[in-house]
Amino acid sequence: MKWIESSMVEKVNQQSKAPRTYGQFCALARSLDVVGDRWVLLIVRELLPGPMRYSDLKSSLAGIATNLLASRLRDMEANGIVERRLEESGVVYGLTDWGAALREPMEALGRWGTPLLATGRGDDSFQPRWLTLALPALLQGVAVAPAVEVGIEVDGFLMVLRVDEEGPQAFVRPDQRPRTVLAAAPDVVVALAAGGITVDQALAAGTLEGDGRALRRVFADGR
Repeated sequence: MKWIESSMVEKVNQQSKAPRTYGQFCALARSLDVVGDRWVLLIVRELLPGPMRYSDLKSSLAGIATNLLASRLRDMEANGIVERRLEESGVVYGLTDWGAALREPMEALGRWGTPLLATGRGDDSFQPRWLTLALPALLQGVAVAPAVEVGIEVDGFLMVLRVDEEGPQAFVRPDQRPRTVLAAAPDVVVALAAGGITVDQALAAGTLEGDGRALRRVFADGR
C-alpha cells in the first residue's frame, strides 16, 4: 500500500512539472501552449518598446507576484521569446526577433478589444508606454508621404509616433523631441487614434506644442 501511495505521489509531481499543452497539431494551439499563460503577453507588451530591468518590469506590471514574474521570464527565455542581456545599467530582459514578431497578432487583438475601453479606466492601472503598442494598432491603414513624426505625451511620458508610406509605428526616443507634441490624457489619445473624437476636440482637451498640421496629417478627421 505504501508503495502504491508513493508511486501516485511521484506521478502527480511529474505531471505538475510537465508543461501544459493542448496536445493539438494546430499552429494556434501550439502558440497558446507557449504564450497562453497569464501575464505572458503583457510581459511582451512591456518589452516591445525596448529591454527592461526586472525591477522595472515588476513595477510596471501591477499585481504580478515576484515569484510568478520570475517563473514566466524563465519559461519565456526557455521558449525563445525573451533573452537576458548585460547592459551598462545591469541585466535587462529583451525580446528576441521571434518574440518581437508577436507585435502583429497583439495589435490585432488590441483593435478587437478597443470597444471594451468604452467604459473608461475606472480603478484599472495604466502605463503610458502601453500606448506604443495601441496607437499603431488603432491607426492601421494610415499612410502618408512624406513621412511625418509627432510626439504624444501622456503623464509626462513622451513617445514618438511616425507615419510613412508603410504605415504607423511608435517608439521611445528620449534623446530627440519632435517639433510637434500633443500632451493629453490617455483616454483622449486613445479616442483620437480610434477616430472617436476629432483633432480639434483633442486639442481642446490637451495642449499642443508646435505645428498642428503635422498632427492632422496623422489623425485625419473622419477616418
